[in-house]
Amino acid sequence: MNEKVVVIYSGGMDSYTVLNKAIKQGYDVYALSFDYGQRHVKELEVAASVCKELAIHHKVVDISAINSLIGGSSLTDDIAVAEGHYEEESMKSTVVPNRNMILLSLAVGYAVSLKAGKVFYGAHSGDHAIYPDCRPEFVLKMNEVAKIANYEIVEICSPYLNDSKIDILTDGLKMGLDYSKTWTCYNGRERACGKCGACVERLEAFEKNALKDPLSYEA
Repeated sequence: MNEKVVVIYSGGMDSYTVLNKAIKQGYDVYALSFDYGQRHVKELEVAASVCKELAIHHKVVDISAINSLIGGSSLTDDIAVAEGHYEEESMKSTVVPNRNMILLSLAVGYAVSLKAGKVFYGAHSGDHAIYPDCRPEFVLKMNEVAKIANYEIVEICSPYLNDSKIDILTDGLKMGLDYSKTWTCYNGRERACGKCGACVERLEAFEKNALKDPLSYEA
């Protein structure tokens, strides 16, 4: 039997690439998505569709109650989403306090229950500027904790930790992935806004790969 792994899968292009990379590496993938009270569930709907198509295990967990403790982000509260690049100071409004520590803790627990040895998630270098819980030092420390928090050792794997979104897209294209099956925009409207940090970085990745994004945009 193939080794079981848990992949934290949001439905965005980074986690979509990580998901498919794990599958292509021969792992028995258990995708795990979280409803943490984000502004919209479009990503979760995309994630469910992809997992159904790939015929892989998929669990969506509602943890939206945590918003009574960790509010203040434009991704969860009634705060306008900033526009511009991730490196701009204004994009710090999209930080959800302690989000990845919480999600990774739950994913590690799930991995232990499945007897899975690894948890994958899609942190990358483009996140380092504003997201403390996507930085290498955070992943290193969480990995140390994950190896001693239970009797079973679980490894946290971030295959693109030191790569950019451009690099992620390049790798995904080499795998023949279809990025029309992803959603990145922080706004959950019919078409992507093209202005929020997530859209700007995504469009930049396609431009650098000399390709047109298959998603439709308002702007």
